[in-house]
Amino acid sequence: MRRLITIILPVIAALVAVAGLAGTASATAPGRVSDYYGQRLAWSACGSGYECAKLKVPLDYTKPSGKQIKISLIRLPATGKKIGSLVLNFGGPGASGVDSLKANKAAVSASLRKRFDVVSFDPRGVGGSSPVRCLGTLGLDAFFSTDPTPDTKAEVKQTKAWSKTFANACKANAGKDLLAHVSTGEAARDMDVMRSALGDARLTYLGWSYGTYLGARYADLFPTRIRAMVLDGAEDPNQSGDEFAQAQIVGFQTARDSFLRDCFKAKDCPFKKHSVSVAAKKLDALYKRADRAPLRNAYDGRQVSEAVVRTGVQQALYAVAYWPALRVALTHGFKGEGSYLLQLADLYNGRRVDGTYANTLEAFRAINCLDRPELRCPYWPVKGKRFTKKVRAHGSPPIVVVGTTRDPATPYALAKALAGQLSKGVLLTKDGDGHTAYVGGATCLERQIDRYLITARAPRPNTCAARV
Repeated sequence: MRRLITIILPVIAALVAVAGLAGTASATAPGRVSDYYGQRLAWSACGSGYECAKLKVPLDYTKPSGKQIKISLIRLPATGKKIGSLVLNFGGPGASGVDSLKANKAAVSASLRKRFDVVSFDPRGVGGSSPVRCLGTLGLDAFFSTDPTPDTKAEVKQTKAWSKTFANACKANAGKDLLAHVSTGEAARDMDVMRSALGDARLTYLGWSYGTYLGARYADLFPTRIRAMVLDGAEDPNQSGDEFAQAQIVGFQTARDSFLRDCFKAKDCPFKKHSVSVAAKKLDALYKRADRAPLRNAYDGRQVSEAVVRTGVQQALYAVAYWPALRVALTHGFKGEGSYLLQLADLYNGRRVDGTYANTLEAFRAINCLDRPELRCPYWPVKGKRFTKKVRAHGSPPIVVVGTTRDPATPYALAKALAGQLSKGVLLTKDGDGHTAYVGGATCLERQIDRYLITARAPRPNTCAARV
């Protein structure tokens, strides 16, 4: 699963939707797509130095005079002499860019903050931009506990039933009109309308994780409208959904092994035998134990099923910063206590401390079922259209692609593939663990990214590789 970038995940459970940002649909709209360009954004203060606004876009770009929706934007005004706007996408699909930037002013460096208005947004179907809603809290609690490895007829039947229930709930609560128009291709077109409304002749963009896929789709549609683009934790748009899923399986196995080798050096490591293969078997045994019967939960009344345990572990493998928490969670898990793993899983699933959910995973499925309908969407109420092709972006300036060698969610091979297929792709490499590389401008590689975004002059490939 494509997920949020690591600098934002620790605060997801505490995020509260920004007041007044709910997207709405209008019965009337401009007659042509071009009429949406050049609209003036009405920015207003929305707390802590941020400004918020709404961008009007057509629900269906083939019918621009039909219904319109509003995209929620947030910005931090430049602190110095402004070049333009730097548009961010924090990943997903399904992550709220408004909440993510609201939670972390240090998402980009002070150097970038000085020269750009830093802008983020909720893509269509997400957060405050006509969000896709399907199930309530209890329904989502049950859905996220569904057995991920059904091995009996009863478990298979239950898994299918929940897939059907989820799809029907999305149809009933979000509606087919919205579900048919939350694709990444449409979000890329929204981003070009946004570029115009921000007053920028060309787009300056930094996207992490799924944000690289969105950036690649933009580059495919509008290569000559790019000023500078960084795609960090890259996906390969030429991969099918099944190929991407298989690449992630390998990526998470690599990340698990890195965690285990690091764990063996720590005093609180719950694995007594310092062997990766032996420790991996002990971890698999924990999954099987939770499959037979839920672990104890001293946190609340939910069941800590196999799905919850796997999700908690997967969440922690996204970032080295989570590894100490995972050691503690597994220490308790091996004793039959699952509440620590449950809280890690809640971060992944976007469950807030008050028990409500962000719509992250609902939007995730809705967007993926349009972009990659071959990925477990048998009951989905609308048909998707596969986008599997090499993105060349002929006519674009140099586009910087960043890969981390032991990235679990977007394995390094995908960054190499994307950089290779772009007509002017430049690959930067971080030799390290965790998902994505840019976290605020401190390292040599991050300073290269800053210089490129400010000057629009491409760095030399991998000059920082030995010093990251």
